[in-house]
Amino acid sequence: MSALFSRFKLKDITLRNRIAVPPMCQYSAENGLTNAWHQAHYASLARGGAGLVIVEATAVAPEGRITPACLGLWNEAQAEGLARIAAAIKAGGAVPGIQIGHAGRKAGANRPWEGDDHIPEGDPRGWTPLAPSAIAFGANLSRVPQAMSREEIARVRGDFVAAANRAREAGFEWLELHFAHGYLGQSFFSVHSNQRTDDYGGDAAGRGRFLRETLAAVREVWPERLPLTARFGVIEFDGRDEETLAESIELVRDWRRGGLDLLSVSVGFSTPTAQIPWGPAFLAPIAKRVRREAELPVASAWGIDAPATCNRVIEQQQMDLVMVGRAHLANPHWPYQAALALSEDKASWVLPAPYAHWLEKYRPSA
Repeated sequence: MSALFSRFKLKDITLRNRIAVPPMCQYSAENGLTNAWHQAHYASLARGGAGLVIVEATAVAPEGRITPACLGLWNEAQAEGLARIAAAIKAGGAVPGIQIGHAGRKAGANRPWEGDDHIPEGDPRGWTPLAPSAIAFGANLSRVPQAMSREEIARVRGDFVAAANRAREAGFEWLELHFAHGYLGQSFFSVHSNQRTDDYGGDAAGRGRFLRETLAAVREVWPERLPLTARFGVIEFDGRDEETLAESIELVRDWRRGGLDLLSVSVGFSTPTAQIPWGPAFLAPIAKRVRREAELPVASAWGIDAPATCNRVIEQQQMDLVMVGRAHLANPHWPYQAALALSEDKASWVLPAPYAHWLEKYRPSA
């Protein structure tokens, strides 16, 4: 068996393979609620053969949505809809995961196909975003956020806890905290967005305080038997990469000691001037370093969609899971195609039994 199709156990959860569908925003919700689109979308991904399907970035508070069309988990009606999604994912044979987060200074934007820019001030669809400091991201996201008071920091931390509780009750078995991509968690850690002079700013320890406290608060309510993970931008590609990476790894070590079970390694996206070296599996060497130095299982996405590449990064222990995103949108049965490409025996059995039966029974003979 290829490394990609070996099982992966984390806490009490066993994935049928090392393939995960990462969170990919659908920008199709209203008032944070799921609808028929989400039901069809996630059900199709789960029955495609992936071991883990993580529901898109789900806001812990109304002002934490990236756009007005993003999912939320701040009330019971939203939790009820997401419970149906979790059940559909599990019915497809995958482990149901969910990513919860707060978009920080990038919140209150138009959907990507409608401009991908901040909704103008005064437009009733928008709101004033929150951030550690009153510094706009720049480029198309030019609205200046409101610097958070200590009371607001405590409130948002509590929002994460409440959302984690709802996620657990909705039936999700894998929780990912969204601390990446220039959103609120990343903004606290990044020197590009945090110029606070209190104990939530300054050096790396101060800039990491909100993330450590939030992880600790969620760890108290999330079941110990279920994986608690985070997505975090460990590097910015802004000219201070070695310093940022060293600080990030130290923070991740703190998280491991505080109960983090796996890290999804990503880019910070905290500045629009970053020079990101896009390419196949370009984060794999960085993920391997984080895995080794933080002594924590890791996953990653970005340029990981060729079956041979996916198998190689698992085989060489650069990652424990591969996050295959856009390739799953093009073909929800990507795992089956990957199994064929890697010459897996009875590749059809990557799929749920009803599909596998028909594909195997009526497979043309050589």
